[in-house]
Amino acid sequence: MESTTNSTKIRYSTIINGSWFDQFRNGSNPWMARYAYSLMFLITNLLAWAVRDYGHSALTEMKRLKECEGGKDCLGAEGVLRVSLGCFTFYFAMFLSTAGTSKLDDSRECWHSGWWSAKIAIKVALIILSFLVPTEFISLYGQLAHFGAGVFLVIQLISIISFITWLNDCCQSEKYADRCHIHVMLLATAAYVVCILGIILMYIWYTPQPSCLLNIFFITWTLVLLQLMTSVSLHAKVNAGFVTPGFMGLYLVFLCWSAIRSEPPEEKCIQRAGTATKRDWLTIISFVVAVLAMVIATFSTGIDSQCFQFRKKEIREEDDVPYGYGFFHFVFATGAMYFAMLLIGWNTHHTMKKWTIDVGWTSTWVKIVNEWLGACIYIWMLVAPIILKNRQAESPTP
Repeated sequence: MESTTNSTKIRYSTIINGSWFDQFRNGSNPWMARYAYSLMFLITNLLAWAVRDYGHSALTEMKRLKECEGGKDCLGAEGVLRVSLGCFTFYFAMFLSTAGTSKLDDSRECWHSGWWSAKIAIKVALIILSFLVPTEFISLYGQLAHFGAGVFLVIQLISIISFITWLNDCCQSEKYADRCHIHVMLLATAAYVVCILGIILMYIWYTPQPSCLLNIFFITWTLVLLQLMTSVSLHAKVNAGFVTPGFMGLYLVFLCWSAIRSEPPEEKCIQRAGTATKRDWLTIISFVVAVLAMVIATFSTGIDSQCFQFRKKEIREEDDVPYGYGFFHFVFATGAMYFAMLLIGWNTHHTMKKWTIDVGWTSTWVKIVNEWLGACIYIWMLVAPIILKNRQAESPTP
């Protein structure tokens, strides 16, 4: 106990008086760098949105570029892909240049946490150069972005499931099991109440007619998945409790709701979406919330590299980097592709209305498949230890 306290004191002393504080004074701090990269990511995505919605009226100079063919190939959906290409290239280059950084005294740590003027100049140059790239290359990047966006969704999904599992392990640990038993039950109960309430509201809002069979299927299957996850979690051999399936159910209900909201507003089964278009302020607020949520999700996933490591270090040393720099930039690189898909509705030929994001049947099915995949991964994480243990028990000993 005393050694732990002393190591904690040494760690805080190092932060205040040592290298991290010196790096902060010199403009090279890994903790502040996360927010700087997130701000750059946000500004770039807002630029992509501006090119899509207001590019035709504001960027008349684009018509002079030979690659733009009168401006049509550098604005709209293709303009989004061009900005996304510049953003992706920047973060992928940062991934290649910082992957494997493990110590704070590594020269690559200074590159990750400092040199902001140079990096901003590089990113601006890459975005400008993306508008000089031939249209054929942009079409190829658009196809690649579909795959990159899928990788981002899988990484985000695993990160969310790992967080829920970690939360459950903390609640069931000997340290907090007795003190937090009532709080855990309240959290689980609240999660299930919100899940059931969300499913009921989706039935009311998005199935106004019996002919809305697709929405009925989406909502009903979400309820089935919630029941299935709960049954597996409460099985005697698993015994994972109510917390993890409850919080995972919240995520599935959110994905189902988001998928239905992504259906084209002309559909008769989503009356709420049709009325929302008449209220510009609500559309704008929804767009801003969606953009901020996307940036926050990318940020939180990028610093969660521990759940993707097969071998985790039991003891962190003082000069270890606080998070995986390479993984952080890789997530932002795939996030740039994902955001481009949201702005163009996963279809380069799909025309999006102003102040809309992630609307179209492709967006709907991407979210639904992500929901089903999330349930499968969660159930597998519950039963995999049991299956692997039984296989090891049945295997003959040499």
